[in-house]
Amino acid sequence: MMHSIKNYKLILASASPRRQQLMKDAGFTFEVRLKNVEEKYPQEIHLEKVPEYLSKVKASAFREELKADEVLITADTVVCIHDRILGKPADRKEAISMLRELSGNRHLVVTGVSVTTRTEQLSFSSRTDVFFKHLSNEEIIFYVDTYKPFDKAGAYGIQEWIGYIGIERIEGSFYNVMGLPIQKLYETLRKLQFQ
Repeated sequence: MMHSIKNYKLILASASPRRQQLMKDAGFTFEVRLKNVEEKYPQEIHLEKVPEYLSKVKASAFREELKADEVLITADTVVCIHDRILGKPADRKEAISMLRELSGNRHLVVTGVSVTTRTEQLSFSSRTDVFFKHLSNEEIIFYVDTYKPFDKAGAYGIQEWIGYIGIERIEGSFYNVMGLPIQKLYETLRKLQFQ
């Protein structure tokens, strides 16, 4: 598969250092391109459909400028609990509040990904159930003050201290919780009709 895309330029439209690291670790050569895209979605859309919808919105911002040899990857990750989405916390207070809500509960992480060329688009969602143990106030405050998780949906990184000590188990892809279900992305890239 890697041979089949070597004549194509992969573009990752994400500022996320975690997504960039996962792409590097998976052996992909890629360029990062960024645009400021308003992440709005219709209120009637089901929560689990939001990330895939937003990945398509992000892709549409780039599609017109894609060259024939370019493949664009866009993604969006959300944390869902109690029938609502937890986005990125605005500040320390909101991060602490989010972690208190996740403490002792199961929540859902959904990542939507779109793989787009000038002529084709393949999109998918990946879901992972995450089970947090009860977190003490001290653990939550230590994590927020030390790791400053303000760029992470749900105010946590599974690959950080809080993940080591706080997550009892997951059902689904670990890398999905980090922000990019890399195995599913690989399979989707294999399905593209490279011409």
